[in-house]
Parts: sequence; C-alpha cells; structure tokens
Amino acid sequence: MFKNLLVPVDLSDTDLVKPAIDAAITITHTSGGTLRLLSVMPLTPAGLAQFVPADFETQQIASAAEALEIVAKESGLDRDHVSTAVRTGSIHHEIIEEASAIGADLIVMSSHRPGLRTYFLGANAAHVVRHARCSVLVVRQ
Repeated sequence: MFKNLLVPVDLSDTDLVKPAIDAAITITHTSGGTLRLLSVMPLTPAGLAQFVPADFETQQIASAAEALEIVAKESGLDRDHVSTAVRTGSIHHEIIEEASAIGADLIVMSSHRPGLRTYFLGANAAHVVRHARCSVLVVRQ
C-alpha cells in the first residue's frame, strides 16, 4: 500500500516522535517500502546571526545529521530501507518539499494536542495535513 514514507523528526523532543517512527516502521515492514527521516533546522534570525560563529548553521546541520543517523540505526531497519535528510527553513514547508522531492506516498508525523505550549507544533502538523499532496498519518501520544 504505502511504499515511500517520510517521518519528520523533532530532535529536541525525540520522545514525541517515537510513536510516529514505530508506526512508520510497522508500515515499512508490511509493505517492504522505504523510510526517510527528516529534520528541519530553522533559519538563524538575522538579528542573532552576528552573535554566532560563521559556521553555526553548518555545525547545526552536521549535528542534526549525526543525531538522525542514530535514530535510523535504532529503527532496526537495514540501510536499504531507511535514509535521513536535514533541511533548513520553515518546518511545514520543508516537510512538504521533502515529501515531494522523494515521491513520498505517506507522511507519518507526531503531534501534541495543540495547547498554549505546543501551539506551533500543532500548527505545523495541521499545515502539513492541509497542504501535502500525499496521505498524512498523525500519531498522537
């Protein structure tokens, strides 16, 4: 059914994304498909850029890529069935762009119930659900 899955990973809250990864792994095992783990790094605000090292974004991307590789290894999937990517920009936009770039037929993502503390995470999930060109499975804790 679903052969090409994308799972956005919030590296600052890996406990939140664990149910989505588990669901995606189950679907991948069943379908024999592939899983792409994606982390989106926000752009450094212009006002903050003067206070960080020149290679700050490069370091952040490398750190995120390393952390995603650990998540990929912990998934238990072999390297032929799991890959990773790091993008920089608006979270919901980059998720949708990555899904399009890899031809994803399912995005599996976690979301809190939107509340004051998690409003923006909820907003990203809602935006992806509304605008993705493929199916989206939102897994709640």
